[in-house]
Amino acid sequence: MPDKEKNLLIIGTGTIGEPLIGLFSRMKKDLGLDEVIFHKRTPLKHERPKVNSLIEMGASLAVDEISMDEFVKLGHKPSYSYDEALDKASVVIDCTPSGNINKNIVYKKFKDKLFIAQGSEKGFGMPYALGINDDKLLSNDSNFLQVVSCNTHTMARLLKCLSNNAVTSILQGDFVCIRRANDLSQDSGFIPSITCGKHGDDRFGTHHARDVSDLFDYTFPLPIFSSAIKTNTQYMHTIRFSLALDETLSSEEITRRIQQDPYVATTLKKSTNSVFSYGRDHGFYGRIYNQAVICTPALSINHFSDMTKISGFAFTPQDGNSLLSSVAASLYGFYGEDYKGFLSPLTEYIKDEV
Repeated sequence: MPDKEKNLLIIGTGTIGEPLIGLFSRMKKDLGLDEVIFHKRTPLKHERPKVNSLIEMGASLAVDEISMDEFVKLGHKPSYSYDEALDKASVVIDCTPSGNINKNIVYKKFKDKLFIAQGSEKGFGMPYALGINDDKLLSNDSNFLQVVSCNTHTMARLLKCLSNNAVTSILQGDFVCIRRANDLSQDSGFIPSITCGKHGDDRFGTHHARDVSDLFDYTFPLPIFSSAIKTNTQYMHTIRFSLALDETLSSEEITRRIQQDPYVATTLKKSTNSVFSYGRDHGFYGRIYNQAVICTPALSINHFSDMTKISGFAFTPQDGNSLLSSVAASLYGFYGEDYKGFLSPLTEYIKDEV
C-alpha cells in the first residue's frame, strides 16, 4: 500500500508565510514533499509578482472560491480552492494573525492533520522551538502546535546554552528586547524614534519572558523578566541579557558551552546591519537559521563566590530561527519521531560564526 502523500498547505503570504513558502518550494525534493500549496485570501495587483514568483518556484496557489475569478483576472491560475487544498494537505501552517480564530471555526473539524501556528497565536497549541523542547513534541497528543516567536527562540536558547541545559540553575534572568520597528517588506509601522513598551505582566514584565517560561514548561515559572523597546531600524532584533547562574563557571567553560551549542553562532560584528548583511549574502533564502548570534566583544562575565553573572547582547536572526522550527514541526507531521533525520538539507546552513 503506497505511503500517504506528503502535501503541505501554508496559509498567508506575509512576513512569515512568504519566506516559508519559498523555502519549502525550493527544498521540496530534498525534504521529501509531494506538493507545497499556499493560500492567498486577497487578490492584489501589486502582489502579482510575488504570487507569480512563488508559483514559478513550484508552489501551487489556492484561493477562496468566491475570489477565484478575481485571481484569474490578475493573470493567476489557481490550482485549488481553499477547501480542496485543506482536504489535500496533511500538514497546515497558519501564518496569519487569525490562527486561533481559524482553529475554532475550521481546523477543529479535522483530526487527521497537524496544524501549526506562529508566535502571535498564543494558546493555539503546544509551544515549540527546535532543540528546546523536542521531548514535549514527541509526547504531544494534540494536533495543534504553536511555533514561538523569533525573540522567544533567542531568549530560550541563551538560557539553555549558558546554563548548560540545566535551566533550574538560573537564579535570575533579565532581558531587554531591542526590537526593529517593522520588517523590510512592510511599508507601515515604522517609528521616528525609540519607543518604550509597557510592562503589562506583573511577574514577567512582557510576554517574551512568559513565553520562554511556558516553552520550558517546568512545574514552576522561571525567575526571568523581560522588557521591550522598539527602535527606528528595519534590520534585526537584538536581545540584551543578564543571567545569574547558581554555578561557579570559568570564562573558558562559558566559551566552551557557547561553541558547543549547535544553534548558537558567535560574531565579532557589533552592528545589526553587518550581521543582517551576512545572512542576506551567505544564508539560504537570505536567512540565518541559528537561534541566537552572540556578540562576543560585548560579552561580560563576573564571578562571585557561589554565582556567575553573564551579560551581553545577542542578535535575533529574525524569522530564520522560527522558520527552521516551522520546518521541523512540519516534518514531524509527515515523518513522526524520525523528523530530525530529514532536516539536514537545511541545518547545514546553521553557522558557527557570522
